[in-house]
Amino acid sequence: MSDDAEADAYLWLEDVQGEAALDWVRARNAETVHALTSGSAFGALVDEVREVLDDNGRIPYVTRRGEHLYNFWQDAEHVRGVWRRTTLEEYRTPEPRWEVLLDLDALAAAEDEKWAWAGSRVLPPAHRHALVLLSRDGADACVVREFDLGTKEFVADGFRVPEAKTRVSWIDRDHLYIGTDFGPDTLTASGYPRQVRRWRRGTPLSAAEPVHEVAAQDLSVTGWRDHTPGFERHFVSRAVDFWRSELFLLGPSGELRPVDVPQDAGAYAHREWLVVTPKSPWLGHPAGSLLAFRFEEFLAGGREAAVLFTPDDRTALAGHAWTRRHLIVRSLADVTSRLDVLTPGPDGWSREPLGELPPLTTALVTDTDEDESDEYFLAVTGFLQPAALYRGEVGTGHVVVKEAPPRFEADGMRVRQHFAVSADGTRVPYFVVGAEGGGPAPTLLYGYGGFEVSQLPRYSAVTGRAWLARGGTYAVANIRGGREYGPAWHRAALGADRPRAFEDFAAVAQDLVARGVTTPGELGIEGGSNGGLLMGAMLVRRPELFGAVVASVPLLDMLRFHKLLAGASWTAEYGDPDDPADREHLALLSPYHNAEAGRAYPPLLLLTSTRDDRVHPGHARKMAARLRDLGHRVYFHEHVGGGHGGATDHEQTAWNEALSHTFLWRHLAGPGQAAGA
Repeated sequence: MSDDAEADAYLWLEDVQGEAALDWVRARNAETVHALTSGSAFGALVDEVREVLDDNGRIPYVTRRGEHLYNFWQDAEHVRGVWRRTTLEEYRTPEPRWEVLLDLDALAAAEDEKWAWAGSRVLPPAHRHALVLLSRDGADACVVREFDLGTKEFVADGFRVPEAKTRVSWIDRDHLYIGTDFGPDTLTASGYPRQVRRWRRGTPLSAAEPVHEVAAQDLSVTGWRDHTPGFERHFVSRAVDFWRSELFLLGPSGELRPVDVPQDAGAYAHREWLVVTPKSPWLGHPAGSLLAFRFEEFLAGGREAAVLFTPDDRTALAGHAWTRRHLIVRSLADVTSRLDVLTPGPDGWSREPLGELPPLTTALVTDTDEDESDEYFLAVTGFLQPAALYRGEVGTGHVVVKEAPPRFEADGMRVRQHFAVSADGTRVPYFVVGAEGGGPAPTLLYGYGGFEVSQLPRYSAVTGRAWLARGGTYAVANIRGGREYGPAWHRAALGADRPRAFEDFAAVAQDLVARGVTTPGELGIEGGSNGGLLMGAMLVRRPELFGAVVASVPLLDMLRFHKLLAGASWTAEYGDPDDPADREHLALLSPYHNAEAGRAYPPLLLLTSTRDDRVHPGHARKMAARLRDLGHRVYFHEHVGGGHGGATDHEQTAWNEALSHTFLWRHLAGPGQAAGA
């Protein structure tokens, strides 16, 4: 096992733009393209996936800002996309008329730049002035430009910020809070802002007034103004690491007043309330609770909380959203959504359900009006249930305003939920989607297992077209490391305990085989980013369980991840390779260092992007090179663009999906099925 950079024969592949490394990438790309994309079937699959991605029947999800509903949209005509808006009256119609604010295709053509949308910051309450964030070809780093929503033009002498991993927000028409790359020593080791400053219009960015600075080893710092009428306040947040932070109330003279909650708790102010989600037991309340304090009373030392949600062994807090007078709380019960409306009153908080939801579905509050009304938009979806978007106001019910059409034939299919038993006896839920009966079938199992990311039921037209409709079975594992059962579910796979997530995933794979859903030779697995680490771990730890593996933008070298791009920010999740107490378990976790010659591994497809500035493409490059030299079957493809998402437009996404599914069908299906794929 090689565990230091000096002994790493493939270190040269970490040179992202190095000519030798790019020559190697081009050679591997050519091999993979030749092996997987020849013949008409591949092109037909690309077209089929592109059709559902470009489908104008998709729901255009919106964000309310004043009188308008805003949306960003991509389709066959708008490859890079358009930022647009409409009114509620128009939105309710089958084909709304949209006012286009910014056309990214036209902008990209005019500036000869591969711009991708990275979001906006719009100044309330007039909603006239915006900061538009633009990414070059999908990178996390972006440029910032001021945009006038009245003239629909960039402001010629307005705020502009060069490319960086910038944190920015409006204070008022002429001032911003900004954290960016101000020069040497102004970024943390993770590449995020170390300083937050107050920037006045008409002055150089370098002259922005310092507000607060954190240590170089912290994750980041940010500042913002609460624009809520009657509750205008300024805050600063110091992110100590990925899971710990400190919240401060910023005084008029620049003094910072701590909001005294645990570092591992989520906390924010909303009107008269301080809302806290503790991840450890606190003040007699269990981890995973939702608590509300009177903000001013809390600052004065009061600790009497209104308990808005208390978890149990089967339930977990999944999210919450405010309307003007109410709080909508979303929870999970064995990974199925529940919604409740909570209302503060003179005698405490009242609670009532927000309608009935079908079993094994996911409900998401996609937008609310916090300032003026009790409006909310609610999306409901399931594996075989296309999304429906409801609009309602608390107390008056909700009605469907948009419905996505079914995009694959689901007759004869159903969704089942099972529980596997992991190595330590923990029951691990998972979903299975596909036809009933008929014996074992090619099965694709998806997993992630980290960073509190829950895997919830959702409709995927791409999975439906490329996998389910062709006779495959699809499964999703709710392994530890996610948030399906609250903070404890995540912490059970933190640091040296990460193998619990691996064991959970292996248990699900074995349960699928035991139930007759599939066989090891017909079982493919897929994951990306942290899920790519999971895929690498399965490859080197339990190769006998699987017939094929797909890992996208994966994390694989666990002894150097902290030295590559944003990797230092993940030491709170995995451990620090520079700490001898952590290095031992990281060496055991690292797929890159545990690959062996002479052991039978299933074929592997590695996908990455040169423009991924979050997970370094060197992880996938080095793993592919090492496995090739060890004599294993490995396919590798690296897009020049796409960022951590792997793609910035539907054409690129369709190609990626066709490549993955072609690889899976080729290695998992029998001759008849492979021909049909």
